[in-house]
Amino acid sequence: MTDIVTTRAELTAARDALPGRVGVVMTMGALHDGHAALLRAARAECDHVLATIFVNPLQFGPNEDFDRYPRTVEADLAVLRECGTDLVFLPSVEEMYPTGEPRVTVSAGPLGTVLEGAHRPGHFDGVLTVVLKLLNLTRPTVAYFGEKDYQQLTLIKAMVAEFNLPTTIRAVPTVREPDGLALSSRNRYLSAEERRAALALSRALRAGAGAAPHGPDEVLAAARRELDGIEVDYLALTDPDLGPPPPSGPARLLVAARFGSTRLIDNTALILRET
Repeated sequence: MTDIVTTRAELTAARDALPGRVGVVMTMGALHDGHAALLRAARAECDHVLATIFVNPLQFGPNEDFDRYPRTVEADLAVLRECGTDLVFLPSVEEMYPTGEPRVTVSAGPLGTVLEGAHRPGHFDGVLTVVLKLLNLTRPTVAYFGEKDYQQLTLIKAMVAEFNLPTTIRAVPTVREPDGLALSSRNRYLSAEERRAALALSRALRAGAGAAPHGPDEVLAAARRELDGIEVDYLALTDPDLGPPPPSGPARLLVAARFGSTRLIDNTALILRET
């Protein structure tokens, strides 16, 4: 049975009744198989699974898609029930931000101003603010986040470490369509032609990873060849913590691009070799 609560007071009472290990999956709704993978991971490791559905206005810029972001609550609840979720927190904006514009927010720091942050100023401040609030409200043993939003994942890990929060952050691999497109709630905005074009992202990542034995320059060159004609916001090769790429060893290749009015991101892990 899945219980649904909408207020902080109801959440506190319901959370107090969940003994043992509690896993949380934070979402903005419009759930897909990527979210289901997070829920299944939580179900496998924890005694109870708690999910949140909240479209957070703080992480949307003035010209972004907050108003048109898909709200599919009934379908989302069906997914949560199917995945064995015990408790769902479904708050309003007023419940999450009772004073209106928050008087105190979390700063993402320098890492929040590069890559996604350079194209979406303030985005990660909004993400970290709501994640911190939800961690405090849900008090999970483990919180599950997807690797598709890799910069977000990295920043959440850093925040938890910096603030000494008693929650383990678990990364879950990106879930893809059979043709390689990373699952995203925004994929539904793509026309058929735009969706075909968007496959360039996963092709670029595969090409870059395939060139990893030849060094960083070849990784980026191979990926760029697959992105010819695509409106790319960035293509970046970093270390696993989003610092400068090492000459050899584990690294991350990240890309963001626009297809019509839809902006998509993707990334992959790779192992660089010195040439």
